[in-house]
Amino acid sequence: METLTASDAKREFGEMLMKVQKGPVGINKNGKPVAVVLSASEYEQLDQFREDWLKAKIQKGIESVEKGHVLDGKKVMDELRQHVSNAEL
Repeated sequence: METLTASDAKREFGEMLMKVQKGPVGINKNGKPVAVVLSASEYEQLDQFREDWLKAKIQKGIESVEKGHVLDGKKVMDELRQHVSNAEL
C-alpha cells in the first residue's frame, strides 16, 4: 500500500484520488498512520463483506439458541468475576 504524509495528501489531493483507483493509500501524520483512503468501489465491497459477516454471525447465534445452547446469565457473570479475580492476583 502506498503511503503519503498528511501534507502530501493535502497538496496532491487530485493525484491521490487517481492513486486510490488502483489501491488503498495510507495517510500518516507525524510519522503515524491515521487514515486509509479507498475507492468508492472498494469501500462498497468492504461494507458488503462486513454486512455478510455480521448476518452469518447472527444466523449462527440464532441456530445455537434454537439447538438449546443457552447459558445462564448468572453463571456467566460468576465465571467472569472469578476470571477477573484470578487475573488480579
